[in-house]
Amino acid sequence: MGRAIAFRRLHPGPSFVFLVLSFAVGVLLGALLVFLILRRRGDSADGAIRPLTESLSRFDAAMRSMEAARERAFGGIEQQLLHVSQGTAQLQRETGALVTALRTPHVRGRWGEMTLRRVAELAGMVDRCDFYEQGTFSAEDGARIRPDMLVRLPGGRSVVVDSKVALTAYLDALSAGDEAGRRAHMVRHSRQISKHVEQLSDKSYWAQFQPAPEFVILFLPGDQFLSAALEFNDRLLEEAIERRILLATPSTLIAILKGVGFGWRQELVAENTEEFRRLARELFERASGFVEHLRATGRTLEKTVEAYNRAVGSIDTRLMPTLRKFKEMGATAAVEPAALTPVDRVPRDPDAST
Repeated sequence: MGRAIAFRRLHPGPSFVFLVLSFAVGVLLGALLVFLILRRRGDSADGAIRPLTESLSRFDAAMRSMEAARERAFGGIEQQLLHVSQGTAQLQRETGALVTALRTPHVRGRWGEMTLRRVAELAGMVDRCDFYEQGTFSAEDGARIRPDMLVRLPGGRSVVVDSKVALTAYLDALSAGDEAGRRAHMVRHSRQISKHVEQLSDKSYWAQFQPAPEFVILFLPGDQFLSAALEFNDRLLEEAIERRILLATPSTLIAILKGVGFGWRQELVAENTEEFRRLARELFERASGFVEHLRATGRTLEKTVEAYNRAVGSIDTRLMPTLRKFKEMGATAAVEPAALTPVDRVPRDPDAST
């Protein structure tokens, strides 16, 4: 229908065609009238009609050229409109296929899980380290509860993330044929989210994990889902917070996880600071022990020097005089050994100042 309207706009209207034809008929009638007048006047008719005939010929050629140009331009525009029409039809088919797929619960659930994982990756959270996907836990009444993600906070606390929200009403609103139907589906969409908040609050996740989480995050895989719900229920956020439920879209969840990641980095810095203190204390104790060993080695060296000096004194006062007497008696012609010099240096105390 849109293509037909576009074609009609491109075609010249009836009034334009009538105007052109009227002008051409008027020119021809005027030329005929001049011809008749001049023919009555005699031989000057041919000379007067010839310029008029040439002007009409040029006018006809210009009209034909204009018509050919218009047909070429119209043909190019028609081809472009055909491509646009084909692309629009393909886009509608693909959109319909996507909407049909999202109506399937397991497909919609898988899409939510993939979006949740991608958000965690963009926030810099490490998989299976400080958050957990699809963990299954047992409630006090024996029921099995399964949050979509469990984010571990510093200090042993946890934040539960749930993304199992119904989006069928929103999809119905997209395919609604009129504004009244769209509004009705959007109202139902808002009620579905409100109902899911109540159900999530009744699960009492904070009673299943110790230490208990401060709140539970209800994740919506698109900002448009939350904005559409708030359009028809402006107290939705307040009602959710009163039930300890935090509504989050990808942008807000990334901000929350970024904050959690910063907390973990601060925790790591605190742990490293304590480890640094322990290593410094251990290094000081070991250095003190090494100084004691060195002092003991110095004392041993001092005793060794004393023993050496006593040995040198004994050689000079007791051994060498006897050896000289043997040489004086002619027992040997060997050269007398050089005298030994006592060591007058003592080991330095490690505590002594320079």
